[in-house]
Amino acid sequence: MTSTETTTESADSEPGGYAAARLRLLQGEARSGPPRRAALASLTDDWLTALFTTAAAETGVHGAALVAVGGYGRGELSPRSDLDLLLLHDGNTDPASVAALADRVWYPVWDLGLALDHSVRTPAEARRTATEDLKVQLGLLDARPVAGDLGLVAAMRTAILADWRNQAPKRLPALHELCRERAERQGELQFLLEPDLKEARGGLRDATALRAVAASWVADAPREGLAEARRVLCDARDALHLTTGRATDRLALQEQDQVADALGLLDADALLRQVYEAARTISYATHVTWREVDRVLRARSVRPRLRAILGGGRAAAPERTPLAEGVVEADGEVVLARTARPERDPVLVLRAAAAAAQSELPLSRHVVRRLATAAPPLPVPWPAEAREELVTLLGAGEATVPVWEALEAEGLITRLLPDWERVHCRPQRNPVHTWTVDRHLVEAAVRASALTRRVGRPDLLLVAALLHDIGKGWPGDHSVAGEVIARDTAARIGFDQHDVGVVATLVRHHLLLVETATRRDLDDPATVRSVATAVGSATTLELLHALTEADALATGPAAWSSWRASLVADLVGRVAAVLAGQAPEEPEPAAPGAEQERLAIEALRTGGPVLALRAQAGAPDEDGEPEPVGVELHIALPDRPGVLPAAAGVLALHRLTVRAADLRAVELPTQLGDPADVLLLSWRVAAEYGSLPQAARLRADLVRALDGSLDIRARLAEREAAYPRRRGVKAPPPRVTVAAAASRLATVIEVRAQDAPGLLHRIGRALEQSGVRVRSAHVSTLGANAVDAFYVTDTDGKPLPGERALAVADAVETALRA
Repeated sequence: MTSTETTTESADSEPGGYAAARLRLLQGEARSGPPRRAALASLTDDWLTALFTTAAAETGVHGAALVAVGGYGRGELSPRSDLDLLLLHDGNTDPASVAALADRVWYPVWDLGLALDHSVRTPAEARRTATEDLKVQLGLLDARPVAGDLGLVAAMRTAILADWRNQAPKRLPALHELCRERAERQGELQFLLEPDLKEARGGLRDATALRAVAASWVADAPREGLAEARRVLCDARDALHLTTGRATDRLALQEQDQVADALGLLDADALLRQVYEAARTISYATHVTWREVDRVLRARSVRPRLRAILGGGRAAAPERTPLAEGVVEADGEVVLARTARPERDPVLVLRAAAAAAQSELPLSRHVVRRLATAAPPLPVPWPAEAREELVTLLGAGEATVPVWEALEAEGLITRLLPDWERVHCRPQRNPVHTWTVDRHLVEAAVRASALTRRVGRPDLLLVAALLHDIGKGWPGDHSVAGEVIARDTAARIGFDQHDVGVVATLVRHHLLLVETATRRDLDDPATVRSVATAVGSATTLELLHALTEADALATGPAAWSSWRASLVADLVGRVAAVLAGQAPEEPEPAAPGAEQERLAIEALRTGGPVLALRAQAGAPDEDGEPEPVGVELHIALPDRPGVLPAAAGVLALHRLTVRAADLRAVELPTQLGDPADVLLLSWRVAAEYGSLPQAARLRADLVRALDGSLDIRARLAEREAAYPRRRGVKAPPPRVTVAAAASRLATVIEVRAQDAPGLLHRIGRALEQSGVRVRSAHVSTLGANAVDAFYVTDTDGKPLPGERALAVADAVETALRA
């Protein structure tokens, strides 16, 4: 006797027997995946059959059947799935007896705490309801008899399927719209860090919709890999149900490691990559299938008119318009010309893809499959035509994405670029990133295509954009690993030695401009010289500037702004001057501006802090209006210890985000003739939300913070405690380092930590307690991550000796870990 038979036999009509057998089945490790889902459905069938048979005998109801619909109808039951049941009856029994029969079936299910979606209908009622409600009709397409009158169920199924096929021209567009609306609400499963396995685009709902389309006989989905993709998502959902003990389909961050372990996978990244791959298969099949549905329905609507025009003759074949050698457009798709010989033309893959993208047309699935099986590999290095077609494909803008996805679905991208496999469907845990690594690279090329008029070598820009994060599939610094891969790939594509070197440099330093501009003092000659040395030439700098913008725009909305753009442009201008032969001048102590001087004099006269707020405007937006890049906050007060942490704490209390800060002391003569030091703080800030506070309120709180009557630490702690902590992955610990040779004027302490209210206040307190002076601060926040650089000196204004610098860094890190 098999284990399945043993389990089934132990499930009698008593709820306790079924519950015990169900528990043994779910806790057993021998079976999982489709076998367990099928066994659970079979076990449930036997229990419900016993319940129904007994209830029918007790109520005297004949001509009735218990029908499983939806997922249960398909024989797929996850541990916490609803039981979707229809009590079908022929209408010849009095309603009271039918209601009593239903109660005797439904109540034992409820008593076990199982979720139940139930209905009681005659075949005519079921058919009418299905016609009125698309979701009901979809569920009935998978109707399966559990117990009772099998002929009654068979007749209903036949009628429902006939209606579905007859109503396809109306129902399929409605189903397509339903899928589109759901995708807009839930997003694309293959790019979400916490995906809904059922509702998101490429999830189980879409897989079910594809079954419904196939049942209409209008079109059929690509079969290759679809069943396996569905199995992967169902297995993940099973493990999620068992791990959480809840009927949830959302794969939350804090549960991914446990789900991965339950599935025998290495870690959460391996789980997400497997789930993304499955979602991508379903999503591509969905896209292809709905395109075919639209084509067929459009042809059906046109055919009667054509017959009338042509006198009843056969419809004319679709016109074929040449697009490129061996490539034509036919019926709204890109297909191969009749004379094309893919087995003799290794460039045809890229030529067809480039033609499709440039024409903004879909690449026929049948063509992609034929190319995947027949086209020979490109010689290495590639011929010039192949390289040019790749650049054309990458330069087509948004139209590149669906064509690239079509090639990737059949494995052609990995064949062209073998290192692509390492980044294929690779998740990015940083919430700033919108896409997986591979899609981010394609998106970067899309963004770069809009910047090609700014550079002299658009081909190098596009290829570098495609490869800039290629090293993320390897251990260590992805820029370092990516440089090696990019060098090999560029040579493989057929670039000459010089161009290979440029592409490798762009990949190695693709983060250099934005990191330097936002974290380093641009007035320090060492900063500008180091960038000039790394870049090497004005042409490379021009390309790197465009690549920086394309990369940031393709990352997500938090990665680029007018403020960052202005900082990068400033840095590029300074580096370009150095590359043109102009040595950066050693900065002299800058005299305060007119407004700063006024504030300093007022602070010296009053003996307290003086503040001024002034909004800044950046480049014009799409409507011609200047985009706000923040607010300048100037503070002047007599020099004294504790100013930085006090000011930072007050800004945190007022929910102001600090983007950059400059601190310096100036000497002003007093009425007695002796000079006095006044500390000037020039900060760029932005309101976290809402409007900016009044300067008078900031000043009042700063006075209280400096005299000790305002306990900033306690106030920030109270505010943090007032908000419940969100569940999620545990943030990595902070890291504080000394940036070697970053400046000859000061020691650069770099802090990487989880962004939080009061972080700058805590850093300022730690630096203050270490007895150093902060010359300037450069603050950069990306999503939940803060990367701040502090230029510090000793009390004499000199850089710190090596050992002391390390001690200060350790002290700050210890303070942040506390």
